[in-house]
Amino acid sequence: MAYQVLARKYRPQLFADVAGQDHVTRTLLNALAQNRIAHGYIFSGHRGIGKTTVARILAMALNCRSAIGSAERPTPEPCATCVACTEIRAGNAVDVIEIDAATNRGIDEIRELREAARYSPARDRYKIYILDEAHQITDAAFNALLKTLEEPPTHVVFMMATTQPEDIPQTIRSRCQHFSFHAVRFEVIQQQLRQIAQQEQITAEESALSLLAEAGDGSMRDALSIMDQAIASAACDDGQPKLEAAHVRSLMGTVSNAVFEQMLLAVKEQNAASMLEQAAALLDAGNAPQQIARQLVRFLRNCLMARIAGEKSGLLQISEEERARAGRAASIFSEEDLTRFLNTMLRTFDDLGYRQEQRFHLELGLLKLVYTQRLLPLDDILRRLSTGIALPAVTKPQSAPTNVLNAPSPASRMQTAPTPAATLAATSTAVASTRTDSASARPATAMPTGPRDTQSGIADIFGDTASKTKPLAPLPAETPISPTPMPALQPVFSAKEVIVEGPPDAAILRAAVCSDMANGGHQTAASLLEAGIWQWNGKEMQVQTAVSRVMLEMAYNAEAQRIARESFRQRAPAGYNFNVVPEARGNTSTGSTGAPATSPKAAPQSTPQTMDHPLVQHAQELFRAEIRSVVNLREGN
Repeated sequence: MAYQVLARKYRPQLFADVAGQDHVTRTLLNALAQNRIAHGYIFSGHRGIGKTTVARILAMALNCRSAIGSAERPTPEPCATCVACTEIRAGNAVDVIEIDAATNRGIDEIRELREAARYSPARDRYKIYILDEAHQITDAAFNALLKTLEEPPTHVVFMMATTQPEDIPQTIRSRCQHFSFHAVRFEVIQQQLRQIAQQEQITAEESALSLLAEAGDGSMRDALSIMDQAIASAACDDGQPKLEAAHVRSLMGTVSNAVFEQMLLAVKEQNAASMLEQAAALLDAGNAPQQIARQLVRFLRNCLMARIAGEKSGLLQISEEERARAGRAASIFSEEDLTRFLNTMLRTFDDLGYRQEQRFHLELGLLKLVYTQRLLPLDDILRRLSTGIALPAVTKPQSAPTNVLNAPSPASRMQTAPTPAATLAATSTAVASTRTDSASARPATAMPTGPRDTQSGIADIFGDTASKTKPLAPLPAETPISPTPMPALQPVFSAKEVIVEGPPDAAILRAAVCSDMANGGHQTAASLLEAGIWQWNGKEMQVQTAVSRVMLEMAYNAEAQRIARESFRQRAPAGYNFNVVPEARGNTSTGSTGAPATSPKAAPQSTPQTMDHPLVQHAQELFRAEIRSVVNLREGN
């Protein structure tokens, strides 16, 4: 007789032999005992867990010629000895028709099935149709089957097996009894493999069986198929195959989880070199980057479950040795750390699916694991600030404190955008209350150096000063205030720290408002306002820009207007308005909404004048192109 693979040789023939599906087999046995037979069943679940097998056993039980309670059949289980049971088990029963729905999925095939279902069985009690992969049947074919399935003849029973029950129309599902099969547990698969190894007289290490059961991933058929392959390639001892863990791991192309445990130790020590060396050793040994990432994802998941629920939790479907290893790795990290690691590696695994240089992306993902250890959790920062605990210093390149009134030019701000950390530091820094006359500049007062509040401690973490635990150095008293200064991106005036006894100085308002807009991502609009003329007109701060209405609307959009108005309201008393208008040629006021007013048509600018404009210079620098002509967009052009 030809060799029969283990998945077919040890296929269950009774409900009692089905592993891991007690909730299904118990219900069907009770239905058989009570003679409560439905006309339609849907068996859904993971691949290789017994859906079609249970359908065949149910067909044997329905057409078994031995009566329930007889000597040949004391229970609702099929007798497995009568002619009907023997033919169904062999697959040549006349009245049990098994159809591959992936191939016979059209409306013509279903019409033929519907016509054949009207005739009585040739010999057995029921005519049974088993539709495998039923979700592949077309909607039109399902509609053709709908009436027959709703009111079938008394001698017909439909059984549909599928891995995607959601693809079956609800009208079909509502007319059938739906049984959802569960993935087989790791311990059940391992026990089944152990029994098969004993019956086949195969010497197998316990760790090798654990690897096979874990590779099955909840599918008994997958585990048996891998075991069949491992037996065929295993070395023989006295004529009997011997399964070893190292051989099984080599056959499946996997590596030991001990390597990933060493990788996590390198992450804890923030040793990027050790991490990359271990990854290089795995890659040089011929392991695929996707396989390494997949195994690391599974190991991180097991570590997270061990950290949350403990090593003995049922959430871990692994051997005792692997449970201990996952527990050791989980003990050196927090739940938040392991969650970040798992999220990082899941994204890396997804990227490897469509990237060309897979090795480089794998190494980048591993480096991210090391670098995430250097992050300080936000809740830890807030807790330390609230309790007054000293915050750890973060090593950063030293840089001198920035003077808000002697700031870089708008062009340099466009090239180097501020980081959120620098913005947060500048926001928390105390700023001196200075006043500047619009006609003549006066020296700036020194910044306060007294005790700082709790929020100023954030600057110790994110600030750009050389010392992270000392207050910022005061501004020199002789530093003059320029009438039209260029604002820095980093510092932002805090409303609670600026003392307002009347309308603020235009230079200070310009620096603060433009800085807030630049920090909000509107550098172009900030440059336009910075280059404009700021002057008080009663209780209204009017900003006269040098661009047309169309250009102003493009740069100074609704979001930029919101930021500018909010920054102005924080620094000006109640009742004062803020207004931005286009070029002065025939311009009319817009009110306090900040929307640009309508300007009449003006003569086009000459090329030498436009070439000196900040927007034109920025466009030339951005696109690195030669500008031959500039079109001035105005209303009516």
